[in-house]
Amino acid sequence: MRKQLFVIFLLSSAICQLTSATAQPDRWQQRIKYVINVNMDVVTNRFSGTEKLEYTNNSPDTLSKVYFHLYWNAFQPGSSMDVRSRELGKTVLAEPSRRSDGLDWDARVKDRISKLTPEEIGYQRVKSITINGVAQTLKEHETILEVLLNKPILPHSKVQMDVVFEAQVPIQIRRSGRDNKEGIRYSMSQWYPKMVEYDYQGWNANPYIAREFYGVWGDYDVNITIDKTYMVAAGGDLQNPNDVGFGYQAAGTPVKPNPNKTVTWKWQAYNVHDFMWAADPNYKMITRTPKDGPLIRVIYKAVDSLEDRWQKVADTTALAYPIIARTFGPYPYKTYSFVQGGDGGMEYPMATLIVNASIGTALHEWMHSWYQMMMGTNESLYPWMDEGFTDYASTRVMATLRNAPGFWFTASYRGYYNLAKSGLEEPASTHSDHYNTNYAYSNAAYSKGAVFMSQLGYIVGDSVRDKILLAYYNTWRFKHPNPNDFIRVAEKVSGMELDWYKEYWIYTTKTIDYAVGDINVKDGKTMITIKRVGKMPMPVDVLVTFKDGSQEMHYIPLSMMYGEKPAENNIPRTVHDEWKWTNPEYAFSTTHSIQDIKSVEIDPSQRLADVNRTNNKLVIPD
Repeated sequence: MRKQLFVIFLLSSAICQLTSATAQPDRWQQRIKYVINVNMDVVTNRFSGTEKLEYTNNSPDTLSKVYFHLYWNAFQPGSSMDVRSRELGKTVLAEPSRRSDGLDWDARVKDRISKLTPEEIGYQRVKSITINGVAQTLKEHETILEVLLNKPILPHSKVQMDVVFEAQVPIQIRRSGRDNKEGIRYSMSQWYPKMVEYDYQGWNANPYIAREFYGVWGDYDVNITIDKTYMVAAGGDLQNPNDVGFGYQAAGTPVKPNPNKTVTWKWQAYNVHDFMWAADPNYKMITRTPKDGPLIRVIYKAVDSLEDRWQKVADTTALAYPIIARTFGPYPYKTYSFVQGGDGGMEYPMATLIVNASIGTALHEWMHSWYQMMMGTNESLYPWMDEGFTDYASTRVMATLRNAPGFWFTASYRGYYNLAKSGLEEPASTHSDHYNTNYAYSNAAYSKGAVFMSQLGYIVGDSVRDKILLAYYNTWRFKHPNPNDFIRVAEKVSGMELDWYKEYWIYTTKTIDYAVGDINVKDGKTMITIKRVGKMPMPVDVLVTFKDGSQEMHYIPLSMMYGEKPAENNIPRTVHDEWKWTNPEYAFSTTHSIQDIKSVEIDPSQRLADVNRTNNKLVIPD
């Protein structure tokens, strides 16, 4: 029965993929089909290629121009990425990050681009784009190609484009490139002229400065011709495994003899918004198939001393899949590949590049399949919905695997607290390329974004938050959700108003700080006062512990919520009248005598991101 259910899910998922362009909540989106053919020269590190594109304009707008990303043009001395990195490197950080030497630049990039030689730079040159045989006018803006159309693309119509291009693979600097620090020959991400996304906000022609990505949902047929001694890994499904071998072929099937120097690898990926591949002559592969899950491939460079570590990556990700599926939703594609390459960990549809056999990195990158590859959020505008949600998810999965005690998200909260106190914080709504510092970007996107999800559990209850996670998955995968879309799902599931939470947490840098105030007797009742010191209002849990060991939970909803979360444990709970957000203090009573009280504590769960927890607990001495 479980196998039948899984088959039914795959069929329904496939139908969803095929209809996702129209079956979305009140929003159109564009669609594209790529047929890409490339010939890689492993001596010169250059390749030529063609693209046949079918672009569907589902918008109500007439398009007089289109845009393409040419990412590799960033890897040239004097480029915007080069200058930006060197400028950020002039900022000295009071608290260096793990990727910093005390300066604010990304330690992986630094000033390396400025030192590249002509043989080491990257470039992508579009030689021509034709429509119905007619050449279009091209205008290059470094990493963005503007195409002035001789004939506009009308609403709800399709157009066929033929693209001829050539490229040189840069020395590996950031994400993509060749000959990385672990000796991987090719990490081929952002490697082809990629159509810029056009959505309800218009063209998203973001120059490549170093940050995030956004793409058109589409189907890819990619044919890669390369030296036959190279094994290729990719974010897709291989269509000719028996022609190429390297462990892809069916068990017991001999690989077809190939008298040529090269071989063509044929890949397909459907309903994705990017395509990545990698190649090396010394790659090996491990496979795992978790129950009701995808085929997992781990592709790595053959080094005997690291063999066990890569085996553990394969074993652990297979063990993690049931946890992921029940918490965040099933993985809808047939395969997923963890590929050694790149400069750290970088996610793509159906695959990721990772530089070492770190289980934590592998799980983080895989969770990007949920909070970017399936959602397709505009990362440039909403990086916290990608990196933050992913950080939350991977931390939770790892902790569940380890059955870890205590509060799981301490590191994320610490990162946010450090940011809030650094003087460098900017609103998390800042465009990812336009943060003043790398430090502010990384802590806002990763730490503050993860805290957003953990703290949502504090507001609505963890069990309700988990229902929100699955409802978000079911409602918005393959549909480019924005922050309002997530909040609307959360409101529908919780029955609360939550727009205030997004507005304060994402669009301001106001902080949360509550304090236990006076405890006194008024009209014969023991009264406890709570003070709002910070500028961001929140609902408040207050645990009162008595000297006999008994406890009471006092729950004070926030007026703007128009609702209350369910009780989360067996401690007797009193739900008080809502706290009007304009009031700086709130007092409530307990039936116990003031002499019976041992302690009063705000949020013993630690989920409230209170920047000063020293005033959250008052212990009354005996």
